[in-house]
Amino acid sequence: MIEKPLHELLDLIEKKEITAKEVFEELLIYIKSHNKNINAYISIIDTFEEKGSLLKGLPIAVKDNIMLKGTKTTCASKMLSNFESIYDATVIEKLKLAGANFIGKTNMDEFAMGSSCETSYFGPVRNPWDKQRVSGGSSGGSAASVASGLAIASLGSDTGGSIRQPASFCGVVGLKPTYGRVSRYGLVAFASSLDQIGPITRDVKDACLLLGIISGFDPKDSTSINVDVPNYTEFLSQDLKGIKIGVYEAALKSVSEDIAQSIENAIDTYKKLGAQIENVDLPHIKYSISDYYILACAEASSNLARFDGVKYGYRANGQTLEEMYVNTRTEGFGAEVKRRIMLGTYVLSSGYYDAYYIRSLRLRNLIKMDFDKAFSKVDAIILPTTPTDAFKIGEVTKPLDMYLSDTFTIPANLAGLPAISVPCGFSKNHLPLGLQILSNAFREDILLKVAYAFEQQHDFHKKIPIME
Repeated sequence: MIEKPLHELLDLIEKKEITAKEVFEELLIYIKSHNKNINAYISIIDTFEEKGSLLKGLPIAVKDNIMLKGTKTTCASKMLSNFESIYDATVIEKLKLAGANFIGKTNMDEFAMGSSCETSYFGPVRNPWDKQRVSGGSSGGSAASVASGLAIASLGSDTGGSIRQPASFCGVVGLKPTYGRVSRYGLVAFASSLDQIGPITRDVKDACLLLGIISGFDPKDSTSINVDVPNYTEFLSQDLKGIKIGVYEAALKSVSEDIAQSIENAIDTYKKLGAQIENVDLPHIKYSISDYYILACAEASSNLARFDGVKYGYRANGQTLEEMYVNTRTEGFGAEVKRRIMLGTYVLSSGYYDAYYIRSLRLRNLIKMDFDKAFSKVDAIILPTTPTDAFKIGEVTKPLDMYLSDTFTIPANLAGLPAISVPCGFSKNHLPLGLQILSNAFREDILLKVAYAFEQQHDFHKKIPIME
């Protein structure tokens, strides 16, 4: 029964055919047997509480950069390998009120900096479809756990594609909400103007369910927006008559043949559902990668300054205070985190602040304006989620090549827009491919409707890898 999505399990509990405790115990046994093959979890939680409310005690997995009181929150880093959460993130509070239990903290790229889950201090996460390949990142543990049956649903965080890219690689649904829709309080910050928490699930209906629970205004988060949270499941429909879907054709010229064909097939599906297809122009999207890595690294250098070995986390020895700082950060951070801190410190330095950081903020605004113009004509835009299928562990060694795997996911973060990746086929390597859908800010209702309509025409989301 643990292979079923949340909404089906809830129906079975309602009919008294199963109990949440039975699901929890079966899942726990399965994790203990198979997690070693995937390395999806950093820590396991084996405490079950009887609960009612919406989720009725069903277990959720949580990315290990989200505070869950009484558990370790390591961010997959040596720097926080001994840190225990002393409070709950707002999304955790909301899930607890909705009746969720928690099954474990999932593996990730260190401090969410990576696109493959290879930078984790606790070892790489392996793709359930091919254990020689990456799961994607940085929420790779969350995506791999759901894909492999090690979790029913999970929370991830998305700064430049960290929910959608691993969802695509692992063949599950990954949703990044509008910036401000979900509270960031209790999320360990990477780039504060880009980070957003969202669900990774087996189907779109489960994404609706979890988004409705974790959304809402939070006075503890200064970037939280006070807008109504609808019941997203009410908008699910396979009738797309009157819906206009934009296609950015230039994207199809820079992806693998398999992915280009899967997007063409998706366009045909939407035409059959009654949607109107229109080409859209996004002239500044080609600068997204360079813009993102200036802004995200600048914010990371500021946010990670707090990890100095004084108040919490890993502390190295040193003869002086300054030497202790240096040794702590040298030993506590991995190579990719150090790289991004140094890049960010460089672009924020007095001689380069205007030349890099300020110009990048202006470019970000131009990218947002491109989307504003496009959404004045269409209701949703479709893009590939990734340029390729999942690559092999250790195959991509150059940082720039790794950064390019987020080419199509980063624009939504820069513009603060909601975006979702849904399974849309398989490559010649028998690996999952993802279709990315974007909508205008706070129009997750349209986003989820368009995603659901596509999903219901295919069975890609129902195919799961065989675990050995």
